[in-house]
Amino acid sequence: MALARRRADRRIDYWPGFVDALSTLLLAIMFLLTVFVLAQFLLSREISGKDTVLNRLNSQINELTQLLALERSNSQDKEDTLANLQASLSAAQAEKSRLEQLLSQGAGAGDAANKRAEALSGELSNQRQISQQALSQVEILNQQIAALRKQIGALEDALNVSEQRDRDSNTKIADLGRRLNVALAQRVQELNRYRSDFFGRLREILADRENIRIVGDRFVFQSEVLFPTGSDVINDAGKVEMKKLADAIIELQKEIPPEISWVLRVDGHTDNKPLSGTGRYRDNWELSTARATSVVKFLIENGVPANRLVAAGFGEFQPLDPADTDEARSKNRRIELKLTER
Repeated sequence: MALARRRADRRIDYWPGFVDALSTLLLAIMFLLTVFVLAQFLLSREISGKDTVLNRLNSQINELTQLLALERSNSQDKEDTLANLQASLSAAQAEKSRLEQLLSQGAGAGDAANKRAEALSGELSNQRQISQQALSQVEILNQQIAALRKQIGALEDALNVSEQRDRDSNTKIADLGRRLNVALAQRVQELNRYRSDFFGRLREILADRENIRIVGDRFVFQSEVLFPTGSDVINDAGKVEMKKLADAIIELQKEIPPEISWVLRVDGHTDNKPLSGTGRYRDNWELSTARATSVVKFLIENGVPANRLVAAGFGEFQPLDPADTDEARSKNRRIELKLTER
């Protein structure tokens, strides 16, 4: 009877201690898993919040984006590790249930349960080490994200400075363009004033000639005043008129400021009758150009600077009167003078 009582007492002393140890172990496991899950949740929220900022970067931060993607992959590995820990916890709980059944079957199963509990403790210790490594990697990931934030901030500052410089440059360009337009408008006004003076003097000098007139902004000489038919040689009467023109240009040049870039353009025009083909010129292009060149050379010989003269030939393709009449053709055979910008 006494022996039976002593065995019963030993059984009562063993059971509560084992249960308390196992319960404490399971609570610690659950607490660690809770901490891991919470850390993973916070980490996921932190990483998700960075996507909006990272999407604003240009090609200069593509390498940084790839690095972040790599770190996200590492984070996924940590999630897989935590999932394995949860699976291990479920297995531990199942094992606990099985051990409780063994304990209920008798004291002989207690040794086996102790060995199994020790094995579980070792496994949990290994899992704890793995979890610690996961936390270390998460900390490294946080540091890398912080570095990315700094780099993104620096890039944004650089972009802001560049945009400000662009705005300043555009403002300066707009101001320069406005000043240039004003200057050009002033030059045009000045040239128009001198053009009016030039035409006024030509009117005074050549007012008594019926075959000399003004058309628009051009002074027009009929070809018969200057050249024989089909020729580019200025006749004697034409030389007299051209000498008056040269003197007027020389006088006008003295009044025009040197910074105004002006030229007197001499345009040769013919009628639409084709040349015979037996003369010096093959077509009206050559004849009109030769006549304009003859006028320019005569003006140069009489003191007009060569850099202020331009010769151009238009053939029959710029008629004043398109009618197919002798009067229209006579009007279209002409030499035009235009004071313009170079």
